[in-house]
Amino acid sequence: MEGARVPLKGWQQAAVALGSAIGALMDPRRADLIAALGETTGKPAFYRVLERMRNSSEGREVLLERPRVITSQVSHAWDMPENTFGSAYAKFMGSRNFSPDDRPPVRFMDTEELAYVATRAREVHDFWHVLFRLPTNLIGESALKVIEFEQMLLPMCAMSVVGGSARFSEKQRTLFFRHYFPWSMRAGIASTDLMCIYYEKHFHENLEDVRKRWGITPCPNPVA
Repeated sequence: MEGARVPLKGWQQAAVALGSAIGALMDPRRADLIAALGETTGKPAFYRVLERMRNSSEGREVLLERPRVITSQVSHAWDMPENTFGSAYAKFMGSRNFSPDDRPPVRFMDTEELAYVATRAREVHDFWHVLFRLPTNLIGESALKVIEFEQMLLPMCAMSVVGGSARFSEKQRTLFFRHYFPWSMRAGIASTDLMCIYYEKHFHENLEDVRKRWGITPCPNPVA
């Protein structure tokens, strides 16, 4: 993580942020551009998250041990019994042929500790998909960005919602703002501080139990 960091001056950060924002709007599939935009515009937010983690017993444990959501460290989720959080995560990843190793590295943070916080925020994203029962399509990702914004106040999350909704069809836009958006606003506020959870130590627990403990309301079926 130390070797991956790229120090930037103020004007360089602004240039990277602007270029990443334009590129991400042109091609929302560019995860590397979205990641760069989040890092160059989100340092104050990541500092706030870092302070909250330091003030939480479980958050401090995460900062001390620095777990990574990579195959070598979360593969035990595939061995968890049915109905556990770990089993739900394994099914989510397997059904979509996702790998926890595919996320781009953090490059533009000032310190190693801040780089870890940004990395952690990036890597727990799929856990949140599972917990909130959100799809990985454009609507689901936009709804999760609303929750991420409420949890961390990252400017990139708000920009992603604006950029994503601009690409909706009229039917998708109606569905998002009538169903997903109001639910995600309520869900993000009601949840506990999601960055202060050591998720990997809860893989063996019942999925519904951890949802209740963390104040998480899964997304209701829009058809219902």
